[in-house]
Amino acid sequence: MGRVIAAGVALGLCGVLLGAPPASAGSARSGSVQSGSAQSGSLGVQASIDGRPIADATVPIDPAKQVELQVVATNSGTAPVKVRSVRLSGVALALTFFAYDTTAPFEVPARGSITRTFVLDLGDLTGQSTGLLPSSVELLDAQRATLGEATTVADVRGSFWSVYGVFGLAMLVLTVLAWLAALLALARHRLAPNRWRRGLRFLPAGFGTGLVAVITLSVLRLVPPEPAVEIPVVLGAAAIAFLLGYLTPHPAPPRAVTDSDTTVRLAVPPAQEFTR
Repeated sequence: MGRVIAAGVALGLCGVLLGAPPASAGSARSGSVQSGSAQSGSLGVQASIDGRPIADATVPIDPAKQVELQVVATNSGTAPVKVRSVRLSGVALALTFFAYDTTAPFEVPARGSITRTFVLDLGDLTGQSTGLLPSSVELLDAQRATLGEATTVADVRGSFWSVYGVFGLAMLVLTVLAWLAALLALARHRLAPNRWRRGLRFLPAGFGTGLVAVITLSVLRLVPPEPAVEIPVVLGAAAIAFLLGYLTPHPAPPRAVTDSDTTVRLAVPPAQEFTR
């Protein structure tokens, strides 16, 4: 059981560490990002949702209402760039929890800009995510490669029982089980005599605690799960749990059986009858 719990927590950790996107040169919330201006075919993107610019802002998204997305694409190159579709997506813990693609081909002239407005129906977003999520608006070409993107933080007013919420509950259950398994082994003196192995026994519980903390802060709309936040929180919780396991007392060795502890049973001679 402990190995299953550790495997589940480890999968979540691998998603955070291996799937986290690299930090851009600007802020993670910058509303305009030009992906490689020196490369041909790149675009600068500015976006607004329901008339609110997404640059350096937290944008509320209500799935019960239609969303008006306005995109301004700027081409600083010497050749026109063709855009095939626009994507609105949200990511947490390196996992994409919602993505909406709108196919609307248009062309951005060389050294020019163009503005396009889209109306999105996000009704099924209620069952996909809730809370603060790092989000982006991307312009894609015919090969679905990103021409440019604008990033922000979306405040999704979804259901607690959405995929994101249930994912958080599952991580909470796995984390509680991991702590119970480690503490029960400590109480029964079944931890390994080696300190490093005892620390590793507590490590999955620490990883799970960090993941649950990141998701909880996101669902409560306190801190978005951006890589600059989630990675230090997860690694910090894991380090604390490892240290706790490392500092646990050495398990008591099994008590040796001595001669004084041995019970000796003496045979009782059978009773004899005496006659006169």
